[in-house]
Amino acid sequence: MEGSQPRTAQLRALRAERRAASAARGPVGESRAPGRTGAGAAAGLFICSLLGFISVGAALPALSPYVRGPLHSGDLAAGVVVGSFAATSVFCRPVAGRFADRRGRRAVLVGGALTMALGGLLYLLAGSVATLLLARLVAGAGEGAFYTAGATWTVDLAPPHRRGQALGLFGLAVWGGLALGPVAGELLRSWSGYQAVWACTAVLPLLGAAIAVRLPEPARPPRPQGRGGAWLPRAVRRPGTAIALANVGYAALAGFVILDLDAQGIGGGASVFTAFAVAVFASRLALNRIPDRVGARVTGTIAGLVEAAGLVIIALAGSLGAAIAGAVVVGVGFSLLFPSLALMVVRSTDEGERGSAMGAFSAFFDIGVGLGAPLAGLAASLAGYPSVFYMSAAAALGTAWIAATTTHPA
Repeated sequence: MEGSQPRTAQLRALRAERRAASAARGPVGESRAPGRTGAGAAAGLFICSLLGFISVGAALPALSPYVRGPLHSGDLAAGVVVGSFAATSVFCRPVAGRFADRRGRRAVLVGGALTMALGGLLYLLAGSVATLLLARLVAGAGEGAFYTAGATWTVDLAPPHRRGQALGLFGLAVWGGLALGPVAGELLRSWSGYQAVWACTAVLPLLGAAIAVRLPEPARPPRPQGRGGAWLPRAVRRPGTAIALANVGYAALAGFVILDLDAQGIGGGASVFTAFAVAVFASRLALNRIPDRVGARVTGTIAGLVEAAGLVIIALAGSLGAAIAGAVVVGVGFSLLFPSLALMVVRSTDEGERGSAMGAFSAFFDIGVGLGAPLAGLAASLAGYPSVFYMSAAAALGTAWIAATTTHPA
């Protein structure tokens, strides 16, 4: 009997060690600690996100011709259909973030992907502007959930010293999809017609969902006690305002650089926006470690100043070369703003409320574009096209000031 007591104690200690190791690993197929599994999951999540945003981009070049052609409607209807996507997307981002904190990132991302696929199916069935509008609203809701869960899951998988890099690479998947999608959509439309485009927007999110269900998800941290999860967390307000101001410049560039250069008799405005997109993409690849190494506050401040400088160059441009140079400068600054400002949010938010914070923050991204476009149009009507870029530069300076004076962890 006496000899069995030490043996019993040893067995109890061994069982306790096994329980602790199991808790550290999390549920089957999950891992708390980043490593090879985390790297593989991050790669899978990148592919999943890329597929989802290719589907978003593929619809864009087909919508207006579809409204004006087969649906026999006008420019106003086309504009409403294209823009309606953002309405449900903005609303669903914070909602999806709260669900991601409670139910997990995978469930929300897969649900968002399936909703995007449903939107694609509704495109296929759309025989009127009203049904096409419904399809856009459904797809926008799915994208809001898909984006929020993907960004939050990306942060979960990254070690703390590489979260800025992870956010930059997630943004690269988004920009890559939105750049490749319109090309794919236009090719499909020219080869096989609108139905092929709509089928693409339904199939690609399903492929993304099929990838996501097989990815390991880190165990969810407990939600802080005594907190209901604010719709607009305090940590989001200043960085969110900063990203909204930065997006005024994006809206100005997208909407008015072609008109500005045409008015000067220069032309080639499409190549200026292409230069901007290439600069964003290349900078995300080359500079994705900067927010982690230099600090989110410093990076955000410098990036806002760089964006402002590029917008002033475009406002002063008297040649296509000068406008392209300005667009490249804007792209470099713009590429660093999302990861640096999002990193401020992440570092100031409890892990159990990360989804809610990222959902609210990403909503500001859309708000900036939604408000920036009409503000730019007002400036153009009152003071001419150069004023659009001066106004946007002032907004980017506001971004730099907010980043510099934010007391969140850098």
